Order: sequence, then C-alpha cells, then structure tokens
Amino acid sequence: MPRSRSAFLRYQLLDRCLSNRNRLWMWTDLLEAVNYGLEGEDFPSIGKSTLFEDLKDLEYRVYKSPLEKFHRGDRRIAYYRYSDPEFTITKQPLTEGESEHVLSIIQLLSRFRGLPQFDWLQEMVPRLQSTLGMVPDAGNVMSFDSNPEYAGYRWIGVFFNAIQHRQVLKVEYRDFKRETPYTREFHPHHLRQFNNRWFVFGKDPDDERLPIVNLALDRVVDVKVVRKRGYIRSDVDWEEHFSDVVGVTKRAGKPSKVTIRIMDREQADYIRTKPLHHSQKQVRPIEGSGHYETSINVVPNYELLKLLLSFGGRISVVSPKEVVEDMRKHAERMMAHYTCSVVRRQTDVLFS
Repeated sequence: MPRSRSAFLRYQLLDRCLSNRNRLWMWTDLLEAVNYGLEGEDFPSIGKSTLFEDLKDLEYRVYKSPLEKFHRGDRRIAYYRYSDPEFTITKQPLTEGESEHVLSIIQLLSRFRGLPQFDWLQEMVPRLQSTLGMVPDAGNVMSFDSNPEYAGYRWIGVFFNAIQHRQVLKVEYRDFKRETPYTREFHPHHLRQFNNRWFVFGKDPDDERLPIVNLALDRVVDVKVVRKRGYIRSDVDWEEHFSDVVGVTKRAGKPSKVTIRIMDREQADYIRTKPLHHSQKQVRPIEGSGHYETSINVVPNYELLKLLLSFGGRISVVSPKEVVEDMRKHAERMMAHYTCSVVRRQTDVLFS
C-alpha cells in the first residue's frame, strides 16, 4: 500500500505517463511530469532518487507493473514505459491494506443511510460492497452497467482535482473531426457522466464562440497543470444548466414541450416506470385508440433524438414540428437502407 497520499499521487502520475504511448519518456521527463502534478496539489517536488524508488514500487514492491527500459538508436539514452500498452494500476485489485481502509469508510457511510440528504447511499454502499467483494458468502449478487475498457476513467481524478484547486490546464485533445491531436488551454468547471461516458465542461479563453466548452474524457491524450493563478471561474448553476436537456449537449433556445404518442400498453408501462426525463408528465391513455400519450419539457438536442429513436416504431413524436421532422428524416434514411438491401437481394436472385 502507498506510504502516504503524496506517494499515491506520484504513482498515479507515473502510471499516466508510462501508459501513454504518444510520446517517449526519459527519466527526466517523468520527473518533470510528476513535479508538475505535485505542484498542483501543493506537495513538495521530488528528486531523482525518489523517482527511481517510486519506479521500483510500481514494478514490484507495491504494484506488479510490466515496467520496461528500452533504447531507440543511441544506447546512452534510456526510455521508460509499460511493455503492455493496456496496463494501468487503476485496473489492479485492491491490496489487503487498501481493502481495510475502504471497508472502514463504507462502515462510516452506512451510518448515514436513511437520512433524506443521503439517499444516494442506498445505491452507493451496496455497490461498493459488492464490487469490492465485501459481502461475505453472498456470491455475485449485483452487477452494473459499465465499460471497464473506457479510456476516460484515468482522467476523472485529474480534472476533479483541477476543478477543486482551480487550476489552469493544458489539454492535448483528439476529437473525431481531426486526425491529429491539438492542444488548448482549459479552465475546468464541472464533470458529468452520461451513457457510460464522462465529460468535462469549462472555458477555453481562446475560443470566444463557445461560452462553455465540452470535452469527452475518452478523447483526452494528455493533461498538464499550466498554473494555479489566472483561473477563470464559472458562475453557472450546473444543476439548473442540465435540468432541461437530455444528455450533455446544451443548445441555445428555450425548452419545448415534446409530446410523445406511445403505441401499446407494455411500452407505456415501461416509460411510466422509467421516465424519459424528470419533467415527464403522467402517461395517460388516448380514449378509443389503444394508444397513450405523455410529454417532456426539454431543449431538443442530439441525445434526445437518439433516445426517441431507440424506441423504434413503438412511439411517435406529435410535436414540436422540429423534432417531428428530425424523426421523419431519420426514419426515411433507415427505410432507404433496408429497401436497398431488399432490392439487392431480389436482383441477386433474378440473375443467379
């Protein structure tokens, strides 16, 4: 187990470097990266001897990492990395000492269950106990919808600490529109999870077009603390900001009443018990039709469209016109794909 919080942070910083294949790391580069991170957390910087002791801890004393030293051309210059590009200490099981510390925290949290302001513990405590194997003789009694291969997990703590300590970051980012990464200055303000992905919201002072910049954590290549001063604070009420949207994309404009017709009772019961949005109105039958109707009050966006399309032909959108038109276009595009497939198969049969 790490000897101190400072040591644990150093291991995390080194782990982030050694698993990053986008650059080569000499020991001087590793030392610089670690001291960058320590400065942001107000820990004293370290020297060469402490760095190499930490590398030994990573390799065999605390963790069992596939650390390797290799050369490129000049044999006098050594580089460091994990030989397994998929390895990270964040995926390793807890040690006995770490498990004991987590168990004591869970026991403390359990005392607050039942209090109104701690409703979230009703799910969190059993989830921790089950995930960490702390339910004796109960077997595998719970499972969760998650993606263990999700690349963005490693950056959650980095951005969380930067928000907490109001740090200005330099983020190397690769979006889906560009083949190569680019770097931007970023002032992080808020972390949000949606559909098993994490997003960080903040300000890029060089991008005046967007008052709020949204970065997907799985597209982040690297993060460095630039400085602790000059941080641009946010006055956004994030709970209110997301209160009238599905997902994470907030377009300009006011919320619209999106009216949805549900085609059968089974689907109506599903939507009644798992609302599309917290603003959803009561699901009510449409007299004499066998159909049902409800509505939500949201700003239309891409995530809303994906949600509505996921129900296939078991719902239809009645209003507003903008959303109806988007649904129609997607339905026509889908129909064209299947129509083309049928025509191709029929042609193949005719000429076979």
